[in-house]
Amino acid sequence: MSTEAGEGAAAPEGAAPEVSAEPRPSDAVSGPAVLVAVFTIGTCGLIYELLAGTLASYVLGDSVFQFSTIIGVYLFAMGVGAWLSGFVAKDVVARFIEIEVAVALVGGTSAAVLFASFARVSFFSIVLYGLVFVIGTLVGLEIPLLMRILKDQYDLKDLISRVLTVDYLGALVASLAFPIFVVPKLGLVRGAFVVGALNAVVAVWCTHLLKGALRRPGRVWFLRAEAYLTLALLIVGIAYSDTVTTWSEDALYADPVVFAKTTPYQRLVVTQGRSSYQLYINGALQLASADEHRYHEALVHPVMAVARARAGGTGARRVLVLGGGDGLAVRELLEHPGLESVTLVDLDPTMTELARSFPLFVRQNRGSLLDPRVTVVNADAFVWIGAPERATEPRYDAVVVDFPDPSSFSLGKLYTRRFYRMLKRVVSDDGAVVVQATSPMYARRAFWCVATTMEAAGFTTRAYHTAVPSFGEWGYILAAPGAFEVPSWLPDAPLKFLTPETMASLFVLSADMARVPAEVNRLNNQVLVGYHEADWARWN
Repeated sequence: MSTEAGEGAAAPEGAAPEVSAEPRPSDAVSGPAVLVAVFTIGTCGLIYELLAGTLASYVLGDSVFQFSTIIGVYLFAMGVGAWLSGFVAKDVVARFIEIEVAVALVGGTSAAVLFASFARVSFFSIVLYGLVFVIGTLVGLEIPLLMRILKDQYDLKDLISRVLTVDYLGALVASLAFPIFVVPKLGLVRGAFVVGALNAVVAVWCTHLLKGALRRPGRVWFLRAEAYLTLALLIVGIAYSDTVTTWSEDALYADPVVFAKTTPYQRLVVTQGRSSYQLYINGALQLASADEHRYHEALVHPVMAVARARAGGTGARRVLVLGGGDGLAVRELLEHPGLESVTLVDLDPTMTELARSFPLFVRQNRGSLLDPRVTVVNADAFVWIGAPERATEPRYDAVVVDFPDPSSFSLGKLYTRRFYRMLKRVVSDDGAVVVQATSPMYARRAFWCVATTMEAAGFTTRAYHTAVPSFGEWGYILAAPGAFEVPSWLPDAPLKFLTPETMASLFVLSADMARVPAEVNRLNNQVLVGYHEADWARWN
């Protein structure tokens, strides 16, 4: 007879019952309560990923590349975490709580660390992807450990379906909460601290919820102290997040920051020095008040002169401005006689409100967006220009396109043949269009790609440029549905830069800015974004 009892055999009479090496969580907690923790973990985990991708796109540009690589690294790291969970053999509950505390601390401080690192270290990308990898690994550890904690509560098929369902539901909530609430209401730094605090609350809750399942119950006080201390630190971070953000951004800019806000679309920062102020969008300089007049006079007055000449000298009455939410292009337009209306379409209502109410901007744009002839529309220009009702509305005599450079696919779509074809529908037959088109010297292929693309959409084009000290040589593409001459007429207005002689010189391009071959920028390939990135990389 065998001396070994078979599986499931009863213990010999009088023998001491076998003691489990680790308390069973099912004896100490209800499954539904732990599933609430799973939901919170799923929500927080995705928000950390979105925070990292958004911040990277703000400071590094090319949002498609940043989000793609960060999602890839994050998911790979989660796989690493899931693999590492197999090495956790003892004290599963204690390990889970410790990991939750680590996620709260690392994830909650991640945005602040990244903002500070971008300004102060040369290896920002290493910090960025290192943090993403660490957070992803920790999040990848959580779900497998929680499933082991719940393994006696449900059958395997029910366990997997319930945990993954709740986890994915949390991801859905995160994807909605991030653009609707976290970014516009909290901002990136405070938002990260708040999400970290939620993870810390889960850790605190689990020290109470799972204390009966701890292998060494005496450790509960140590774990609870860790969780509460982390929560307290993150609450302090929430309270001082504005200070942390200001301290981080002060190192990025030469002059003090006087306004900063993260909107659902971008990060706006205004700095002010002794003699001028500057506007930065996503860390890139957009204008400097000391020399913006050179840029905006060159942008506006040539297209208005062409529109006037093509209409037989009557001048443009209806004008459309796409972008230009600072109101400075509109300021120049309002100097033209006979102007009846200006429609400005800008995506970000925070930008246009800044132009209407922030004293520095109102003084610089001379209250242009408060003029009764000006209508402000906050919408995506690509969607707005393609709306069916545009085809039935009166067409515009002149269009000023003042978008940021095509440094990402979301901006590059506004420089495609598709967009210019839609634009051509809203311009009158004797009207004219101007597009800011990056630098013909520093981004030569990108500049001529804009011209090539507009020609492919049916426009006749002329390229011109001007020198703006804050930016260097800058370029524009002047276009019309038909032929036109180089303009020379200027309004009787107190211009700081342009004269009839200066206007003619804008259309003379030196040999190092002469035309080079470039492909048409189409919506499905966006070659312009690649040109722009490659061209500017040679100078950075």
